[in-house]
Amino acid sequence: MKRHCSMPATLVVSGFLFFSELTLAQTDKIIIPAGTPEDHDLQAISSEQDAAKKLAMYQDFVQKYSADPAAVAYGDWQISQAYQSSGDLVKALDFGDKALAGSPKNLDILVSQASIAQLAKDNARLMQYAVKGGAVCNSIEKQTRPESVTAEDFQKQIADDKAAAANSCNFLEAAGFNVIASETDAKTRMTDIEAYSEAFPDSKFQSQVSSYAMYTLGPGQLNDQGRLFAYGEKVLAANPNSLPALLLLAGATVDDPKPGSVAKAVTYSQKAIEVAKADQPDADKPRKLSAGVAHSILGYAYIKENKTAASVPELKSAVELLRSEDEQQYSIALYRLGFAYAKLSKLTEAREVLTEDAKIQGPVQAMSQDLLAKVNAARAKGK
Repeated sequence: MKRHCSMPATLVVSGFLFFSELTLAQTDKIIIPAGTPEDHDLQAISSEQDAAKKLAMYQDFVQKYSADPAAVAYGDWQISQAYQSSGDLVKALDFGDKALAGSPKNLDILVSQASIAQLAKDNARLMQYAVKGGAVCNSIEKQTRPESVTAEDFQKQIADDKAAAANSCNFLEAAGFNVIASETDAKTRMTDIEAYSEAFPDSKFQSQVSSYAMYTLGPGQLNDQGRLFAYGEKVLAANPNSLPALLLLAGATVDDPKPGSVAKAVTYSQKAIEVAKADQPDADKPRKLSAGVAHSILGYAYIKENKTAASVPELKSAVELLRSEDEQQYSIALYRLGFAYAKLSKLTEAREVLTEDAKIQGPVQAMSQDLLAKVNAARAKGK
């Protein structure tokens, strides 16, 4: 028999030394065999009510069983928890790191360390734990099936392991995102974004993370267009259907002066429209918003390619999708549609669209007002 060691309330340790044929070895679990001297000593320690004495007993335990990796990892973890309870977060993190050294893929220890790092306001270490945890979470699905295990049993075990790890993975994913959102230094933020995006390629915060990336790499911050492209391509390599990455690259390439960039913007935006499936009954607000932005970029790209007639239906689709989803993106789409109509000499349609857009406060309001004045002047000459 084996005794699974666990902390009170929150800590259920996952995969370390012993694995049955169907237990997947992508996460660590600390297991102390029942009836061993280590097991007996741990029972004695757990019975101790005095916190100081219990801490000393765990320290003795680690020394006594220094040749047993599982015992050492578990003991260091408990010492970390004890220091956290006493308010010594520095020592808590140090001993937690020792536990991780012995059980590096242990999601419960990673969650514990991330929680302590949050209390200590140590965002650098918090991001490290989140990234390490993300790698563990993603590894669950990327295992090779043992020949002795049927495909059905293998898939069931993966599903069970993912379900067991879900709470820990969700916590680490959210903790890492919060570090990005609170970081004020642009260089540090971008380093965190790149590490986070690799660790959590399918993150539910992917859209927000991509927005932070665009802001961080854009004018006023790092102003690094090359790194922006590299970031987007890296995300797409991990997840070809990443809507945020597709929109990021579409928006960046459509205004890139390099030859062939506008054609790339067309490809990215078309793929984004395909992935968003905004015309499906189950399409939610984020998907409709993504599709609307993609149609807007596609229409703009067609204008730049002198395919103005082809841009109009794309921009009309953008306007309809964005009307009730995002006022600023709606305004941008209206301006582009008005510009397309004006270029096609459809002045009445251009006037109607630009009159509405000129009333919306935002980055293109002045441009809409200026273009509207030119359209009105052209209409007056035509009368």
